Amino acid sequence: MLALNHTNPQPLIFLLTGIPGLRAAQVWISIPFCLLYVVALSGNSMILFVVFREQSLHEPMYYFLSMLSATDLGLSLCTLSTTLGVFWFEAREININACIAQMFFLHGLTFMESGVLMAMAFDRFVAICDPLRYTTILTNVRIAQIGITVLIRNVGIMLPVVLFVKRLSFCKSMVLSHSYCYHVDLIQLSCTDNKINSILGLLALFSTTGFDCPCILLSYVLIIRSVLRIASSEERQKAFNTCISHISAVAIFYIPLISLSLVHRYGHSAPPFVHTIMANVFLLIPPVLNPIIYSVKTKQIRKAVIMVLTQKQVQI
Repeated sequence: MLALNHTNPQPLIFLLTGIPGLRAAQVWISIPFCLLYVVALSGNSMILFVVFREQSLHEPMYYFLSMLSATDLGLSLCTLSTTLGVFWFEAREININACIAQMFFLHGLTFMESGVLMAMAFDRFVAICDPLRYTTILTNVRIAQIGITVLIRNVGIMLPVVLFVKRLSFCKSMVLSHSYCYHVDLIQLSCTDNKINSILGLLALFSTTGFDCPCILLSYVLIIRSVLRIASSEERQKAFNTCISHISAVAIFYIPLISLSLVHRYGHSAPPFVHTIMANVFLLIPPVLNPIIYSVKTKQIRKAVIMVLTQKQVQI
């Protein structure tokens, strides 16, 4: 069979997939997905707005929270057009350049979220274990340096992945398994040797989430050890309460990620729509729940959001 690659005059066209086996019900299934996107976009936009607007929120914890919201906002926007396009209009075609660009931002922003969660764990560690030096350690300059370092790390990791995908030739089925472009899904369609691509994908995973997750766990081991040394039970509870929102954000990011990996690896007997729904839910759970959790659990954020909403109602 003649191999097709990106050197052809016409760019390759891939076909995205909605929910396998549930094509007739896709329009109805799209309604909850659409609502989730609305919640994710409005919730994260609100967090960014109140952190920017309220002077009292110009602190390290909230700067990191705004980074998390910006990442979640980008992650939602990254898949919004293709997912709803497939569900609503059967717009399944995507050329290889757009596909690779979406793959770059999709994986890059996922790794970015992992890095931001690690930075937030460091923030909680300093706040609890060394509170007297909190403002001197986490200065505005250092926070900006952390954010830029995480960004540069992810771009540097993703560029080789993208460049080696561009070198692949495709001659198999051009049908992707999801409503967006996923690295593993894309390289599986290649008719050339994709061993290097698989290795690069694993290296990217281990050097981001594989590094960040143990660092987060280590931070909380040190936090717990420090908190248990506090004599007052009331003070211990207060210290733990400052970590609840971040622990929840870590859980809703890593638990779906691990579950999706296990389903892909061991759930071969599961119906195809299970894989697809889980993959879409994995991308939507953190952007939807993070602003809700921080708005409910963080008093300062909750007060700022309520103030903005009440002011808007008064103006109306």
